[in-house]
Amino acid sequence: MRILILGAGGIGGYYGARLIEAGHEVTFLVRPARAERLRENGLRVIRHADEFAGPGPVATAARPDLHPDLVMLSCKAYDLDSALAAIAPAVGANTRILPLLNGLRHLEALDAVFGAEHVLGGLCQISVTLDDTGVIRQFSPLDRLTFGTRNPASPVPPALSAGLRGLGTNVVERVDILQAMWEKFVFITALAGITSLLRGSIGEIAATPEGAQLAQRLYGECMQTAAYCGHAPAEAAHADAVQKLTTPTSTLKASMLRDLERGGRTECEHILGDMRARAYAHAIETPLLSVALAHLRVYEASRAQ
Repeated sequence: MRILILGAGGIGGYYGARLIEAGHEVTFLVRPARAERLRENGLRVIRHADEFAGPGPVATAARPDLHPDLVMLSCKAYDLDSALAAIAPAVGANTRILPLLNGLRHLEALDAVFGAEHVLGGLCQISVTLDDTGVIRQFSPLDRLTFGTRNPASPVPPALSAGLRGLGTNVVERVDILQAMWEKFVFITALAGITSLLRGSIGEIAATPEGAQLAQRLYGECMQTAAYCGHAPAEAAHADAVQKLTTPTSTLKASMLRDLERGGRTECEHILGDMRARAYAHAIETPLLSVALAHLRVYEASRAQ
């Protein structure tokens, strides 16, 4: 397959390395500074069990003649508008776009520009980061990539499906991809909200007398919202989320908290803001979610000043 990956940070670089190893033709569409570093040092990914080091083919502008089979979006939500403009010249009639952003709000923007028939549903469950030296590091063995069509009338092309599933058993195609995206949306909103609000890992929060209960209450608000929107988390997803949100020994932190700790911009509107807007549309009270969102909005306002 010919694949264009927008971004070579934690997510894009990690899955780009796996696709390169599988023999696919990968190009990273990146900003000039990242392109220069990749040309000089190559792509290096320190994974939980092994390491990848090799060339990272780069471009700073999408060629109109490229027309890849797949465009993988791994940008932050606040960069979505510029990302759409960046990939537009390369998207051909048979190109599919696989967004790996958290949340759901980006789907509407992608559909408006490229047409829903070109836009797959997708999510990844992995903890990775791009460090100051340009190396991508994986924090835990968790690594799951899920994709699928959002419309049975526009199925995933067989060659594309086989190419992605060929990466391993931890790459899954789901016919109910929106349900999978909602289940992650509910979990990631609760995780980002509680760890950012209380400024600690799940283990640190759960070790306090009220911490685990607060995490479960915030998850409950998000779960109720999903149910009213027609996507209540399945029992297994619910149990898994509660376990992850309440384990006293867990070192889990949301990437939003990591962004906050380094003084960076956050995706609070795309995740917490969107969840609260959906709750309000159904007259659902979300006191903890609202407090977490207000906390992050105050942070963003202070940062902007």
